Amino acid sequence: MRFAVSYSTAFNGTDPDRLVDFARHAESCGFEGLYVQDHIALYPGADYGAGELPPTLPYFDPLDCLSFVAAATQRILLGTGVLLLPYRHPVVLAKRLATIDVLSRGRMRLLTVGLGSLPGEAKALGVDYRTRGRRADEAIDVLRLLWSGGAEGVSHRGEFFGFDDLCSYPKPHGGSELPIHVGGSSAAAARRAGRRGNGYFAGGMLTEAERDRQFALARDAAVEAGRDPAALEYTRWGSADISVDRAGQLGEHSVHRLVVGFAGAEPAQQHDQMSEFAERFALAPAGAGRGTDRLPAV
Repeated sequence: MRFAVSYSTAFNGTDPDRLVDFARHAESCGFEGLYVQDHIALYPGADYGAGELPPTLPYFDPLDCLSFVAAATQRILLGTGVLLLPYRHPVVLAKRLATIDVLSRGRMRLLTVGLGSLPGEAKALGVDYRTRGRRADEAIDVLRLLWSGGAEGVSHRGEFFGFDDLCSYPKPHGGSELPIHVGGSSAAAARRAGRRGNGYFAGGMLTEAERDRQFALARDAAVEAGRDPAALEYTRWGSADISVDRAGQLGEHSVHRLVVGFAGAEPAQQHDQMSEFAERFALAPAGAGRGTDRLPAV
């Protein structure tokens, strides 16, 4: 089992020092990665299904935020939970993600994309809300095409995007494509993860049986697409007080990673909670190595 942390500006505010201190402490505790959330614009009455979002909630641009975190840390991986993919042009996004990955020396590796659930946000960005699934599918294909293309250029003709003989450099660190995880709580999200994703980040208020069915859907979709279902990572939200036994049970349900939020009102409380969590799960100190291969099994 791997463990990452979530940082929400909606809860923590926009103080850059607090963000950096949080990220550095998470890194020193041995957490694998740091995830940030995404909304481009809110509006009065914006309802995402679990209640209204206050329109004054501050959301950093997630990629600018992660660039800032990368400059202040050395090891921790960078993640989005989730990046609203239909609202960003994949040609621009391919460049931005590769840039962060190169400058962080290969740490932009927990990218998770989703569709968004606020019709007003889509309308403001000129996106037909009903097309966001197809738009996201095509955008994932375009990102991978651009990252894999060489000096001769690549071409694409789709429903939403089109270009000829295009080159996108720099490539992600090491010349590889970035992993793309798919987030969501619907059957469509699970199938998208299986068909196109490197992992599935399950959200929503579902029973354990429903979550098992969702991940089975993702694996079945991978098989149908000619992909290896065993290579699909499974990420879930976890609580700060989760027990070792409960984490072990989730591991038996094929969960690879838990993303945990820490709700202390003051930074010192959050840091203490992170330290206690790291001690509970015997996370390795930051100097023990880089990346996920140093994290203990649960």
